[in-house]
Amino acid sequence: MKRTTLLFGLIVASGLTAFAGNYSVTSPDKQITINVETGKTLTWSVVRNGQTVIAPSAIGLDIEGVKVQPGINPKVKKASRRTADDVLKPVVPTKFSEVRDNYNELTLKMSGDYSVQFRAYDNGAAYRFVSSRPGEITVNNETAEFNMPEGTLTYWPTGELRANYMSSQESLFENMTLDSVKPDNVGYLPIYMQTPDGTRVVVTEAGLEDYSNLFLKADGTSNLDGVFPKVIKEKRMRRPEEGWGSDRCIEIESLQPYIAKVSGKREFPWRVAMISPDDAGLLENYLAWQLSNPSVIEDASWIKPGRISWDWWSNMNVYGPDVDFEAGINTATYKKFIDFAAKHGFEYILLDEGWSASTLDLKHYKPEVNVEELVDYADKRGVGLVLWGLWNPLEEDIDGILSTYEKWGVKGIKIDFMDRSDQDMVNFYDKVGAAAAKHHLLVDFHGAYKPSGMQRKYPNIMTFEGVLGNEYNKGGGDGYHASVTPDHNIMLPFIRNLAGPMDFTPGGVRNATRDDYAGNWAHPMTLGTRAHQAAMFVVFESPLQMICDSPSNYEGAPGYAEFLAQIPVTWDETVGIDAAIGDYLVMARRNGDKWYIAAMSDWQPRDIELKLDFLPQGKWSMESMADGANAHRQATDHKFEKKTVSTGDTLKLHLAPGGGWVAILTPEK
Repeated sequence: MKRTTLLFGLIVASGLTAFAGNYSVTSPDKQITINVETGKTLTWSVVRNGQTVIAPSAIGLDIEGVKVQPGINPKVKKASRRTADDVLKPVVPTKFSEVRDNYNELTLKMSGDYSVQFRAYDNGAAYRFVSSRPGEITVNNETAEFNMPEGTLTYWPTGELRANYMSSQESLFENMTLDSVKPDNVGYLPIYMQTPDGTRVVVTEAGLEDYSNLFLKADGTSNLDGVFPKVIKEKRMRRPEEGWGSDRCIEIESLQPYIAKVSGKREFPWRVAMISPDDAGLLENYLAWQLSNPSVIEDASWIKPGRISWDWWSNMNVYGPDVDFEAGINTATYKKFIDFAAKHGFEYILLDEGWSASTLDLKHYKPEVNVEELVDYADKRGVGLVLWGLWNPLEEDIDGILSTYEKWGVKGIKIDFMDRSDQDMVNFYDKVGAAAAKHHLLVDFHGAYKPSGMQRKYPNIMTFEGVLGNEYNKGGGDGYHASVTPDHNIMLPFIRNLAGPMDFTPGGVRNATRDDYAGNWAHPMTLGTRAHQAAMFVVFESPLQMICDSPSNYEGAPGYAEFLAQIPVTWDETVGIDAAIGDYLVMARRNGDKWYIAAMSDWQPRDIELKLDFLPQGKWSMESMADGANAHRQATDHKFEKKTVSTGDTLKLHLAPGGGWVAILTPEK
């Protein structure tokens, strides 16, 4: 591992300047500068190549009973800097297997037992508070402004939040000017913005532990203010007469006046701005992971990323001449899923809601589903089982439930319907990650807030929902509708997926044009072409990638499952080639010596010239899946092709409306 660290007590050297209470630190490539001012309040601002990215914005903490409040009338006792140039190696690489962590850091040690750290990267900027007070402290609130240049554009989440910012964080995004965002439309992270000079800025947080999630609120200008869920004082489960969710949804009855009670000696979460001159550059940004806490799992050899065949989306609908039983939540149906996974080399199957004795009894399975028999059947075929469960019974008996799963031989858990982002729920995620690691179980968080770094601390935490994914195109009741459009799909890589792994559940077989779509709960469709769905397996990052459709539907689509089975879920290298959020993207990823390239379009047909100049020199055997000649009329239409290409060749691609293209390139010997 390469590491260079320089420490200075004086505020003089490249990358750091100071004068009259003002400080600055510049990125290694000299393009991004963080300016810090210590007047009546502590403010930071960010400039890229002379253009304002973030205007002066106040930062601070409101700590109960403290005379010197962090950020108010700040007095610098000492300013120091360091330059770091490390190589980090993710346990589960979702973008790169080796990450260059190169930054300049400014630390201001203040009167009042606290410091503030600022880091300038070539592709972003971040800060965090560090407290050194004895005992426990109560954080009433935090000031976290992001004042943007006038005329800044955004893709703002449109989903409504319930009391105390409760939400599963599954929404569409609306393209608008920042000053047109309504003050009551509080946004959850990440937030994508584009300044008037074209600089892309995506705000998120990292290293979130034992603290409340950050949300952003508009004020009718281009300024954003951080807001936070309070700690819940009293809550209750919803009663049956109050409608759906009495087994899983809470009602808040009262709140504490503070957002967190924490140790006085701690590092607070990083406030992160990912920065790029274009959208393609964002596809390579890994700052949310880099700024999170390292893995605490010493032996991670048991952690196995993979593909997982999902039962719920297709309503367990298996059929055909080899199915001589009634499909449903039963052992025979799950064996069909296991056989499908084994045939194609998919590593796991999921038993979603319905397998357990009840939704509140997760330690026993219903008579129709013999989990231990299924584990034995699956083990012999090289397939692992993952079990769904509600968060609240798990919270009451984490170790008891997970030790039972370990005894059964289960490989992972999918936890659902948390829908909260307060400090207690953040701590629940941490407890699940630690307990699951103890019992050698993978974790998929659903009904979840966005990733905020816990997947680095606990690399057995594979993926998170927190996204409007394929399930919303099932149609029918419960708020599901045709909302997951190709336009939406091409926003996600630049917004939600930048925070970390995303369980979108791609791979639908019943593909529809905009005019052909019809909601069908039992036999759901996806909007856009089949090649569009296939491209998602390269574009969307998730080391536990969910294959959403029925085994029988894949059997009726020759070559599709076989092609998807060749696409891995971890990546050694990522290259953003060309992109415009909400319109189209072209990107490539490497796993070993193979390259995987994908292109996706919105509802507009597109002709793309793709130059293969990013490949190592040589000839390549290319296997591709593209939109068929009539995909604009019949979205299932696709074609497979095999040919030899050379480094530097230019490929001419045609993407149908809502189309896609994906290729696997193997070096020829």
